[in-house]
Amino acid sequence: MAQATGAAVAKQEPFSWEGTDKTGKKVKGQMLAPGEAFVRQMLRRQGINVVKVSKPGLFSRGQKITEKDIALFTRQLATMLKAGVPLLQAFDISARSHANAALQRLLGDIKTDVETGSSMSTAFRKYPQYFDGLYCNLVNAGEQAGILDTVLDRIASYKEKMLAIKGKIKSALFYPAIVLTVAFIITAGIMIFVIPTFKDLYGASGQDLPALTMLVMGISDAFVEYWYIIFGVIGITIFLILRAWKRSPALRRKMDAWILKVPVFGPLIEKATVSRWARTFSSMFSAGVPMVEALESVAGASGNSVFMEATLKIKNEVSTGSSLAVCLQTAGVFPNMLIQMVSIGEESGALDSMLTKVADYYEREVDEAVAGISSLMEPFIMVILGVLIGGIVIAMYLPIFKMGSVV
Repeated sequence: MAQATGAAVAKQEPFSWEGTDKTGKKVKGQMLAPGEAFVRQMLRRQGINVVKVSKPGLFSRGQKITEKDIALFTRQLATMLKAGVPLLQAFDISARSHANAALQRLLGDIKTDVETGSSMSTAFRKYPQYFDGLYCNLVNAGEQAGILDTVLDRIASYKEKMLAIKGKIKSALFYPAIVLTVAFIITAGIMIFVIPTFKDLYGASGQDLPALTMLVMGISDAFVEYWYIIFGVIGITIFLILRAWKRSPALRRKMDAWILKVPVFGPLIEKATVSRWARTFSSMFSAGVPMVEALESVAGASGNSVFMEATLKIKNEVSTGSSLAVCLQTAGVFPNMLIQMVSIGEESGALDSMLTKVADYYEREVDEAVAGISSLMEPFIMVILGVLIGGIVIAMYLPIFKMGSVV
């Protein structure tokens, strides 16, 4: 009996296996187990003839745990708890249903902690890179209130909506960035490999060249001679900006404030931030988390330094007895609609419901803004590419047109 208990709490690791089933068909998969012998024993019980068992390598596929993985796990756990599946068994089922070895190992470690008497929120707090303060606080509130399945369902819905918004923002921002980056690379290729051919041709003719042609050739000479410096400076500059943005709160705040003022994209970021702010606050408040504690988690989840600082200031004012709506008004960064809905929610005692409606409204606004930006950016990018490539072509063929007019 003691041996069985020891095996149950033993350290589990992911194993990949290959074999054949009873019909001779090749099968393979992954399993979380305390050792290779255990894997072979379990597979034999399932009627599988084991050919190979191995541990996934360090750089094997599926080693990274993403936000989507955590959202899917949360949804599965909430569904199984609602169906009456015991918590430890739910962890086992969730781990085995994922092909991601790192996630299997993570869930196995959490299950071990819970099995040895730790609360689930405490077990989650050991992995802040996957379960942030908001997640852990909500789980803790659900455990204390005895509504863990309901809270997990809310967390899953919250994470799914946040992932959807992030995906829309990324699609709106990355599409023009990728197209313009490709355009720059193609232009650099033309400057380095194509323009020098025209330069040799026109140099042999000895004719005077138009100013536009001379300008393009000068740029081409710079690319040919200093291309490694140009690309190096661009790469190093981007790296240093990203590194400074991560390490310098002052720079991050300036960048976040500047992003909110950028035409077209600024309003989109603001709407997405307000939606995230309202959705997070609604989830925390509806789970029974005290307002001051909820505001602290909301500040960290806002995703923008301007809103984070404003929320922390509001938290301090609310803790002294001030009205939330009044604090939002004095902060000066929140839209009037949010302030009015919060005021109504405070007066009616339905703050969480009002915040949910605000989040839904701004999520629809984000959808419309993304659709508008997508339709706007396509012709805008075409114009930029047309002017860029067309300008180079015209510059290179102007001398030919000039020679034709002389003849």
